[in-house]
Amino acid sequence: MPTPKIIHRGLEPYEASFAAMRAFTDARTGDTQDELWIVEHPPVFTLGLGADPSHVLNANGIPVIQTDRGGEVTYHGPGQVVIYLLMDLRRSGPGARLFAREFVHRIEQSVIDTLAAYNLAGERKPGAPGIYIADGKLKGAKIAALGLKVRGNGCTYHGVSLNVAMDLAPFSWINPCGYAGLATVDMKTMGVEVPLREVQLRLADNLANLLTT
Repeated sequence: MPTPKIIHRGLEPYEASFAAMRAFTDARTGDTQDELWIVEHPPVFTLGLGADPSHVLNANGIPVIQTDRGGEVTYHGPGQVVIYLLMDLRRSGPGARLFAREFVHRIEQSVIDTLAAYNLAGERKPGAPGIYIADGKLKGAKIAALGLKVRGNGCTYHGVSLNVAMDLAPFSWINPCGYAGLATVDMKTMGVEVPLREVQLRLADNLANLLTT
């Protein structure tokens, strides 16, 4: 696959990113270059298509937005790396449904590789998309979330978020990804203080490399 173009969109309201993703996907053709969008959002809760709104326990004034991605409720806010993957899976060989699973696997591996660069061990959990701390006192806490939309034509949008240095309180106001009491952490909590932009670039590079090999 051709290497996707990496776009830095800066701090942007979620609604603007959501509308832009759909517009880009509506307009793309078979020749459109894939893109990875690096974004940081003001505080927002987002609901996946199958989300139960009752999993938002108390929004405390933070906007709650219904989306068309998979998954449950999650939180986005400052200090979190968000990368949206605007990809055409048809370019990656036969079996779109099989590749969709491999696509998710590679996204998760990109997060694991990014964490490993800072001596943090991340792991998958069967049936629970995202990445979780693999060892230590905070083993099992969620540090990255994943939610995608794959259209019937194989084009994707939405993506992955990795918690770097956030106000984690809003995660306690929801059942993250539909799981009551699920602990959520960031890299700072795990003892790693690193500039957000550095993690943005490292994760984007890992995604670009793993999604095009």
